[in-house]
Amino acid sequence: MTQMYHKVSEIARRIRELREISDYSPEDMARECEVATEEYLAYETGVADIPISFLLRLAERFHVDMTEMITGESPRLSTYCLTRADKGVQIERRQHYHYRNLAYNFVHRKVEPLYVIVPKGINPDLIPSAHDGHEFDYVLEGTLRVHIDGKALTLGPGDSVYYDSRHPHALEAYGDQDVRMLAVVIP
Repeated sequence: MTQMYHKVSEIARRIRELREISDYSPEDMARECEVATEEYLAYETGVADIPISFLLRLAERFHVDMTEMITGESPRLSTYCLTRADKGVQIERRQHYHYRNLAYNFVHRKVEPLYVIVPKGINPDLIPSAHDGHEFDYVLEGTLRVHIDGKALTLGPGDSVYYDSRHPHALEAYGDQDVRMLAVVIP
């Protein structure tokens, strides 16, 4: 099983380079991204796990494709992008969810289709994230608890939820097994 892994430190380096090329200070970027300067610097230095929602926001701010943020390469396909089982671009995460982008090589994507594994016992504090756009989550295996704007929704295999992702939201595996799901992020 061959997968492409992209380490947080590599992504952090690209974020710093994009900021420097754009002649922004860390404080400017923190304000643009609506996070504290310390939080922004933790992402840019690779000290903290970089949320997908933050990467989407940066890709939009810098007018670059999400694939470029993750891999440093531009997507090349424009007719279709076939992704075989257990393939796709995966970000090496130190904690929380595991993501694999299923259309990383398609140019000018309108959505980010992601295969996500939510490990059981992760995100015990349910730290929510929020970002512009919408999100569609479809559960393949396990029981997922989605917290949206203070409301908890429990989803099983075949269940889905579509929501405005500007509202604080968090995901957790509910029960004794990991959750495997399809998430479609619509910037």
